[in-house]
Amino acid sequence: MSRADLMGLLLAFIARLITGAQGHWKGCPPKAEQRIYFANHQSHLDWVLIWAALPRELRVRTRPIAARDYWTSSPFKQWLTTAVFNAVYVSRTRVDDQDPLEPLVQALAGGDSLVIFPEGTRSYKEEPQPFKSGIFHLAEQFPAVQLIPAWIDNVQRVMPKGEVVPVPILCTVTFGEPLLLQPGEDKRAFLDRARAAVLAARPRRA
Repeated sequence: MSRADLMGLLLAFIARLITGAQGHWKGCPPKAEQRIYFANHQSHLDWVLIWAALPRELRVRTRPIAARDYWTSSPFKQWLTTAVFNAVYVSRTRVDDQDPLEPLVQALAGGDSLVIFPEGTRSYKEEPQPFKSGIFHLAEQFPAVQLIPAWIDNVQRVMPKGEVVPVPILCTVTFGEPLLLQPGEDKRAFLDRARAAVLAARPRRA
């Protein structure tokens, strides 16, 4: 087993130790097929929690999205995101005519699954911000790839804003029913429906 594999197992163990990282498959089973997982975004830990909540055989082909400028700023960060998580790097600033979705398109064309956050930036509100158009364009280009909505619960309490030490809190990742772009569905209607699907996966409070 490689050093990267060992680090992956260690990080999954730590994530589960601190948060529980429980995956609740309410709307679909955890199948080893190509998917785009999309979720609410409240913390730097979000993609780690989804990754840790997946069965190990799904993690191998499920790649998170990572901001190139931040995650390549040190050799360790770059090694972590490339060797351990096999992340897809994206640029947060558009350069010339470069399509910011091109790295995601290449990953999907290669058969990988993705973890994305359609809000585009973190939000500390109870409900997601309006979704950006990237998920719509991916759904257009890859109509056979299932879109799986997910709700990450409690993660904002694990790493409160301004803190650097995680607080042990039980977190859950609830996976909802698969979503597909409907024939003739316009962008705004799809984005609203996708956001509603994430909200529908939110656990009901007692």
